[in-house]
Amino acid sequence: MNNINFLHPDYFYLLLVLVPMIGWYIWKHKSAQASLQISTLKGFSAAPTSWKVHLRHLPVVLRSLAIAMIVVVLARPQSTNSSRDVITEGIDIVMTMDISSSMEALDFKPNRLEAAKDVASQFISARENDKIGMVIFAGESFTQCPLTTDKVVLINMMKDIKTHMVEDGTAIGLGLATAVNRIKDSQAKSKVIILLTDGVNNQGEIAPLTAAEIAKTFGIRVYTIGVGTKGIAQRPVQTPYGTRLIEEEVKIDEEMMQEISNITGGQYFRATNKDGLKHIYEEIDQLEKTKIEVKEYTKRSEKYMLWAILAALFILLEVFLKSTVLRNLP
Repeated sequence: MNNINFLHPDYFYLLLVLVPMIGWYIWKHKSAQASLQISTLKGFSAAPTSWKVHLRHLPVVLRSLAIAMIVVVLARPQSTNSSRDVITEGIDIVMTMDISSSMEALDFKPNRLEAAKDVASQFISARENDKIGMVIFAGESFTQCPLTTDKVVLINMMKDIKTHMVEDGTAIGLGLATAVNRIKDSQAKSKVIILLTDGVNNQGEIAPLTAAEIAKTFGIRVYTIGVGTKGIAQRPVQTPYGTRLIEEEVKIDEEMMQEISNITGGQYFRATNKDGLKHIYEEIDQLEKTKIEVKEYTKRSEKYMLWAILAALFILLEVFLKSTVLRNLP
């Protein structure tokens, strides 16, 4: 019954005809007079009550049920079976993250790297239909996770990212080139790289703009994100006397980052705190939505037969009872 719909539900108003019919039956029953009248019934008071007395109202009940079933048939009950074909045009994304020692700066809570990992994990979790990979870089670069649809594995591998995993430095061009190499052969209709850094390119054999031109050749859009407050930021460093906090000027080559995005058709964003970084990822999420085409098919089947059979049975049973065991004598 959960899948039953009625093509003509207005026919249920016909059930109101039962009200005057039942009312007329009750009035007629109360006002009925016996054909043979006697002075007293005291002589019959001890007589046993027949089971027929208890069933004397059954014919009108059967007639009412038959009318109700006929109304249901007129309303045309139908079962609905719907199916959907979902076609996704997937987006492949490679997240490229700077893990140089400057990412330990405390202008983001708890620090730049942990804040970037946390916000990136939320972004990954929300991208259900896409393949996402991870490239990390400092003075060198390597692939932390190839393109995958297994978001749990990717997020777990991201948790293992920390500074000093590779030679220190900031090889933005090398990191971007590694990401391009990972995504260039993708068959996805849309290929995207999200490049996050907090510094200025100072290492690597490949210039950032050269890597951007290569990305453009393969139809890859690059969204660049500069992270770091404006001005001075504190960063912990290890000294012979333990961990000390030093103050450094935040330097981000925003002009170069903007140029990378312009070359590839992406956008540049600047995040000065964790909330700002989260907002940037939300904006990229809206810009790079997966397209979904849904084709819906609905099959309807007529389900009136059961109700028609019940109506016929109720009518036949009423006629049978009134003609036999519940027949009224004149």
